[in-house]
Formats: sequence, structure tokens, C-alpha cells
Amino acid sequence: MESTAVGGLPPVLVELGGRLITRRGEVEKLRPKVLARLCREIATVRDPAIVLLHGSGSFGQRGTRAFGLDRPPEGGSPDRHRTRGAAIVSVEVRRLHLSVLRELVRAGARPASVPLATHARNREGRLESIDARPVEEALAAGRLPVSFGDVVPDDVWGFSVLSADTIAAALAPRLHAPRVVFVSDVPGFLEPGPDGRRSVVSEVSDAIAERWEAPTRGTDGTGGAGGRAGAMRRIAASGADAVLISGLTDGAVSRAIRGEAVYGSWAHARPP
Repeated sequence: MESTAVGGLPPVLVELGGRLITRRGEVEKLRPKVLARLCREIATVRDPAIVLLHGSGSFGQRGTRAFGLDRPPEGGSPDRHRTRGAAIVSVEVRRLHLSVLRELVRAGARPASVPLATHARNREGRLESIDARPVEEALAAGRLPVSFGDVVPDDVWGFSVLSADTIAAALAPRLHAPRVVFVSDVPGFLEPGPDGRRSVVSEVSDAIAERWEAPTRGTDGTGGAGGRAGAMRRIAASGADAVLISGLTDGAVSRAIRGEAVYGSWAHARPP
């Protein structure tokens, strides 16, 4: 299937970070006003088409760590504890996903839920394969595909985490997306300047991405700044722009989707 949206233009990928739409430190608590406003912004964009992803935030991260789904199984092989954990976390992240879908419908959008747990596989905590066809089919039908970070089958560990960051990096080249917009609760990657004050890194070079990615390299984990830096670097290498912006600024998300220059950290496309 041709990886373009209705009208022939490729879609823009948007990822809403879990810490943006849920309350940090509180188990399974939404930030309802933030989520509602973001969904309204997304719903107002008519062109280009959008593929929306979201993280799990306080809905999925606690269970992921409690059941060890972000690391190899103890003893080297999966057990009933890990399998039950995968089931519990899958339910938790789908509760958040349903809230996102509801807000999109209220905002006037036409969302199509596309869980990738049955369309992707990991191997030792890293993405092994992903099928983009369900996303393409939703786009072809004039829908807004919505997916999320999830627990997926793992050929070695039984189950492991597939973050929304990794999904974005995998889908961008398959869908020929011109850009990927990562939306967080911070305005970009913050690093200390000469005066000791932290400021936004405007251009995400390979060196900067390596520095942020290094502490989290090894498994997909649960996303976060390190996983996002690595994803942005891979997206830029595939020929698309990637940007990390704040979702707490009114209108920033819709402007970034439309291709306007928005304040944040950019990893500009490099020809593959």
C-alpha cells in the first residue's frame, strides 16, 4: 500500500509524551485540561494528515518497572510473573489510550485506534519488526490513526516494552513523513550554558544525541529524554525533520504540524 494520506501528501507524526498528558508521581492520573487542549489543537489541523502516538506516563511506567518488563527476565527466561505483568500493564496503558480517543472525538476528530501489540515484535527489548499497514489503512480511510507505547511479544524475553519514541522512528520512513513532532512538558533538551543556567539546545547534533542517549542505551525502556534523543537522531538520518517542543504553550503543536518554525530542539533531516 502507498504510504501516503488522503490527497497524496504524506502524514506528519505527532507524539504526546506520557509525562505531558499524565500527572508525574501520581498513579494513573490524567492532566485532563492539557489533554483536552492538545486534542482540540490536533483536531483543527486539516492538512497535512496526522499519525498520533502517545506515551504511557503514570499509567504504564510503574507496572513496567515493577514486573521488570524494561529489562531481561530474571533467570534468563520468561515466567508467569512476567506474563501476568504484561497483561496488567497492557490493560493500564489502554485505559489511558481510551481517554485520548475520547478527547479526540469530543474535539471533532475521527480517530482510529491502532494498537501495535499484534503488529510488532521485539527481540531482547529492541524492536525487531513492525507492520505499518494498519496505520496506512486508517489514513487511506480518512481517519486519524492513534497508537501508543505498549507491551509487545519478545522473541527472547517473552514480553518487553515498545515505546512510542521507537514507534515514531520506525514509522517515519515507512510513511515518508516529512517531520515528527515530539511534544513534552519541557521546551526541548535543556543543557547548562557557560553561566550555569540551563537553556534549550536548538540543534540536536549527533554528539548531543549520543550524550542524552547513552544512559538509557541497551533496551527500549519506557522512553524518556534518552530514548527520544536516539529516536530523533534516527529520524533525521532517515530523511525527516524531528523536533521536541513544549505542549504547554498554546498553539505550538498545531503550528509545528503545519510546518511552521516552532521554538524547541530540532534534528534536521539528513539525506539517507
